Amino acid sequence: MRHILNTLYRLSGALAAVGMVATLVMVTAGIVTRPLGIYLEGSDDYAGYAMAACGFLALAYTFKHGEHIRVTLLIDRIGGAFQRSLQWIALLVGCAVSAALAWYSLRLAWQSHAFGELSQGVDATPLWLPQLSLAIGATIFFIAMLDDLVMTTLGRPCARLAQPGQEPVRME
Repeated sequence: MRHILNTLYRLSGALAAVGMVATLVMVTAGIVTRPLGIYLEGSDDYAGYAMAACGFLALAYTFKHGEHIRVTLLIDRIGGAFQRSLQWIALLVGCAVSAALAWYSLRLAWQSHAFGELSQGVDATPLWLPQLSLAIGATIFFIAMLDDLVMTTLGRPCARLAQPGQEPVRME
Protein backbone atom coordinates (compact mmCIF):
# COMPACT_ATOMS: atom_id res chain seq x y z
CA MET A 1 0.00 0.00 0.00
CA ARG A 2 2.85 2.41 0.83
CA HIS A 3 4.29 1.92 -2.66
CA ILE A 4 0.91 2.71 -4.27
CA LEU A 5 0.45 5.87 -2.20
CA ASN A 6 4.00 7.10 -2.85
CA THR A 7 3.51 6.44 -6.56
CA LEU A 8 0.28 8.47 -6.46
CA TYR A 9 2.05 11.37 -4.74
CA ARG A 10 4.93 11.27 -7.23
CA LEU A 11 2.56 11.09 -10.19
CA SER A 12 0.73 14.14 -8.84
CA GLY A 13 4.07 15.97 -8.55
CA ALA A 14 5.00 14.97 -12.10
CA LEU A 15 1.67 16.27 -13.42
CA ALA A 16 2.29 19.51 -11.54
CA ALA A 17 5.65 19.79 -13.29
CA VAL A 18 3.92 19.25 -16.64
CA GLY A 19 1.53 22.05 -15.71
CA MET A 20 4.47 24.31 -14.93
CA VAL A 21 6.11 23.56 -18.28
CA ALA A 22 2.78 24.10 -20.06
CA THR A 23 2.45 27.50 -18.37
CA LEU A 24 5.96 28.43 -19.49
CA VAL A 25 5.28 27.31 -23.06
CA MET A 26 1.98 29.21 -23.32
CA VAL A 27 3.36 32.42 -21.84
CA THR A 28 6.52 32.25 -23.96
CA ALA A 29 4.50 31.56 -27.10
CA GLY A 30 2.33 34.59 -26.36
CA ILE A 31 5.36 36.82 -25.77
CA VAL A 32 7.16 35.67 -28.91
CA THR A 33 4.21 35.79 -31.30
CA ARG A 34 2.61 39.10 -30.32
CA PRO A 35 5.37 41.32 -31.78
CA LEU A 36 4.98 39.33 -35.00
CA GLY A 37 1.31 40.27 -35.15
CA ILE A 38 0.18 36.74 -34.39
CA TYR A 39 -2.34 36.22 -31.62
CA LEU A 40 -2.70 32.74 -30.19
CA GLU A 41 -6.33 32.64 -29.12
CA GLY A 42 -6.79 31.35 -25.62
CA SER A 43 -3.09 31.21 -24.76
CA ASP A 44 -3.59 33.43 -21.70
CA ASP A 45 -6.51 31.30 -20.53
CA TYR A 46 -4.64 28.04 -21.03
CA ALA A 47 -1.63 29.41 -19.17
CA GLY A 48 -3.93 30.24 -16.26
CA TYR A 49 -5.50 26.78 -16.34
CA ALA A 50 -2.08 25.14 -16.34
CA MET A 51 -0.89 27.35 -13.48
CA ALA A 52 -3.92 26.46 -11.36
CA ALA A 53 -3.44 22.77 -12.15
CA CYS A 54 0.21 23.05 -11.16
CA GLY A 55 -0.65 24.56 -7.79
CA PHE A 56 -3.27 21.99 -6.85
CA LEU A 57 -1.50 18.93 -8.22
CA ALA A 58 1.64 19.85 -6.27
CA LEU A 59 -0.13 19.96 -2.88
CA ALA A 60 0.25 16.28 -1.92
CA TYR A 61 3.76 15.98 -3.34
CA THR A 62 5.08 18.96 -1.40
CA PHE A 63 3.22 17.89 1.75
CA LYS A 64 4.79 14.43 1.66
CA HIS A 65 8.21 16.03 1.20
CA GLY A 66 7.62 18.09 4.35
CA GLU A 67 7.81 21.33 2.37
CA HIS A 68 4.50 22.93 3.40
CA ILE A 69 4.80 25.79 5.84
CA ARG A 70 4.12 24.39 9.28
CA VAL A 71 3.80 26.16 12.58
CA THR A 72 6.34 24.27 14.65
CA LEU A 73 7.56 27.02 16.96
CA LEU A 74 5.21 25.90 19.72
CA ILE A 75 4.96 22.18 18.92
CA ASP A 76 8.75 21.69 18.83
CA ARG A 77 9.09 23.15 22.32
CA ILE A 78 6.52 20.77 23.78
CA GLY A 79 7.51 17.18 24.29
CA GLY A 80 5.96 13.81 24.84
CA ALA A 81 2.33 12.86 24.62
CA PHE A 82 1.08 16.46 24.48
CA GLN A 83 3.19 17.12 21.38
CA ARG A 84 1.79 14.00 19.67
CA SER A 85 -1.73 15.07 20.65
CA LEU A 86 -1.25 18.52 19.13
CA GLN A 87 0.15 17.00 15.94
CA TRP A 88 -2.80 14.61 15.76
CA ILE A 89 -5.29 17.47 16.23
CA ALA A 90 -3.52 19.51 13.55
CA LEU A 91 -3.71 16.56 11.15
CA LEU A 92 -7.38 16.05 11.98
CA VAL A 93 -8.17 19.69 11.23
CA GLY A 94 -6.05 19.47 8.06
CA CYS A 95 -8.01 16.39 6.98
CA ALA A 96 -11.30 18.18 7.54
CA VAL A 97 -10.20 21.22 5.54
CA SER A 98 -8.68 19.17 2.72
CA ALA A 99 -11.78 16.91 2.60
CA ALA A 100 -14.00 19.97 2.21
CA LEU A 101 -11.69 21.36 -0.48
CA ALA A 102 -11.73 18.04 -2.35
CA TRP A 103 -15.51 17.63 -2.03
CA TYR A 104 -16.37 21.12 -3.24
CA SER A 105 -13.79 20.98 -6.05
CA LEU A 106 -15.25 17.69 -7.28
CA ARG A 107 -18.77 19.08 -6.94
CA LEU A 108 -17.84 22.23 -8.86
CA ALA A 109 -16.35 20.23 -11.74
CA TRP A 110 -19.38 17.93 -11.81
CA GLN A 111 -21.83 20.85 -11.83
CA SER A 112 -19.87 22.65 -14.55
CA HIS A 113 -20.07 19.50 -16.65
CA ALA A 114 -23.79 18.99 -15.93
CA PHE A 115 -24.67 22.61 -16.79
CA GLY A 116 -22.34 22.75 -19.82
CA GLU A 117 -20.52 25.84 -18.55
CA LEU A 118 -17.96 27.38 -20.90
CA SER A 119 -15.15 29.82 -20.17
CA GLN A 120 -15.74 33.48 -21.01
CA GLY A 121 -12.56 33.67 -23.11
CA VAL A 122 -12.28 33.32 -26.87
CA ASP A 123 -11.39 29.65 -26.43
CA ALA A 124 -14.83 28.70 -24.94
CA THR A 125 -13.31 25.78 -23.03
CA PRO A 126 -15.73 23.58 -21.08
CA LEU A 127 -14.93 24.68 -17.51
CA TRP A 128 -15.06 21.17 -16.06
CA LEU A 129 -11.82 20.31 -17.87
CA PRO A 130 -9.53 22.74 -16.01
CA GLN A 131 -11.59 22.31 -12.82
CA LEU A 132 -10.95 18.57 -12.94
CA SER A 133 -7.22 19.09 -12.32
CA LEU A 134 -8.08 21.13 -9.23
CA ALA A 135 -10.44 18.42 -7.98
CA ILE A 136 -7.88 15.67 -8.58
CA GLY A 137 -5.11 17.63 -6.85
CA ALA A 138 -7.32 18.43 -3.86
CA THR A 139 -8.42 14.79 -3.58
CA ILE A 140 -4.85 13.49 -3.65
CA PHE A 141 -3.92 16.08 -1.03
CA PHE A 142 -6.77 14.80 1.18
CA ILE A 143 -5.44 11.26 0.74
CA ALA A 144 -1.96 12.44 1.81
CA MET A 145 -3.37 14.19 4.89
CA LEU A 146 -5.44 11.12 5.77
CA ASP A 147 -2.34 8.95 5.29
CA ASP A 148 -0.45 11.00 7.89
CA LEU A 149 -3.43 11.03 10.25
CA VAL A 150 -3.72 7.22 10.11
CA MET A 151 0.01 6.76 10.63
CA THR A 152 -0.02 9.16 13.60
CA THR A 153 -3.09 7.45 15.07
CA LEU A 154 -1.32 4.08 14.82
CA GLY A 155 1.73 5.57 16.55
CA ARG A 156 3.92 5.15 13.49
CA PRO A 157 6.10 7.83 11.92
CA CYS A 158 4.65 9.57 8.88
CA ALA A 159 6.27 8.45 5.64
CA ARG A 160 7.93 11.14 3.55
CA LEU A 161 8.90 10.80 -0.09
CA ALA A 162 12.57 10.18 -0.71
CA GLN A 163 14.55 11.50 -3.62
CA PRO A 164 15.19 8.92 -6.36
CA GLY A 165 17.79 6.40 -5.17
CA GLN A 166 17.26 7.19 -1.47
CA GLU A 167 15.49 5.25 1.23
CA PRO A 168 12.11 6.68 2.34
CA VAL A 169 12.43 9.26 5.11
CA ARG A 170 10.37 8.76 8.27
CA MET A 171 9.23 11.92 10.01
CA GLU A 172 8.31 11.72 13.70
